[in-house]
Amino acid sequence: MILICHLLAGAAIGANISNPVLALSLALLSHYFLDVLPQLEYSIRNIQGGHWHKSFFDFFKVFLDIAFGILLILLFSKNTPLIFAAAFIAILPDGFTLLNIIFQKNKLLNKHQQFHQKINSIGENKKISLFWKISVQILVVLIAIFFLL
Repeated sequence: MILICHLLAGAAIGANISNPVLALSLALLSHYFLDVLPQLEYSIRNIQGGHWHKSFFDFFKVFLDIAFGILLILLFSKNTPLIFAAAFIAILPDGFTLLNIIFQKNKLLNKHQQFHQKINSIGENKKISLFWKISVQILVVLIAIFFLL
């Protein structure tokens, strides 16, 4: 799932749950839940392959994804610290993936990556059209914005 979906879902959780521990815990869990849904992701092959000299455009896509997500949070939410903390926590598992690429010998990051990959691959064997993969992500964004308002 693209990062904007995770950011907005986490922000929506932070906007609607006043207990910080519960909000941040649910924001983290929302990442894995959303990764089970049919999704379309953009390629970051150069980052995943550790080809750092070729990774500029991969990092640029990630930056735009995060920047647009933050912009939508700024536009549609009350902009409390809990909203932004929950949004950050919701993308943390993908940050762990990046750290796993950089620090390949870290056992804890490797375990997380194996778990995260299993979650991401739950629906891979099912033939789901591109239309539905994109529609699910649009729906996640729209629902999250609704709950941010």
